[in-house]
Amino acid sequence: MRLVAAIALADQGIIALSGGASSEVLVSAVIVFALATLLLAGLWTPIAGTLVALMELWNAYSRPGDMWFYVLLGTLGIGLALLGPGTWSVDARLFGWKRIDIRDRKS
Repeated sequence: MRLVAAIALADQGIIALSGGASSEVLVSAVIVFALATLLLAGLWTPIAGTLVALMELWNAYSRPGDMWFYVLLGTLGIGLALLGPGTWSVDARLFGWKRIDIRDRKS
């Protein structure tokens, strides 16, 4: 899921750079590339996923074109923020797996 979101974000950045050279488009493309790199590596995945969702929400309202593509990427960002980095990620190597043990209630 991280791989698909990172590839789609990188593609969005490439298309944005090839379409125009305004400063707003350039800043947006740099942010998108940075988020794609973070997601691809699995570094700060909950934060990067949240920022992807916010960025795509902004893109859906500010850019013309297919709004549903931005909605799809925003939904992927929210899903990644909630699921976390996964096994093959920098976050898993740095911080390890977190295990939640649910105990039985003793009455």
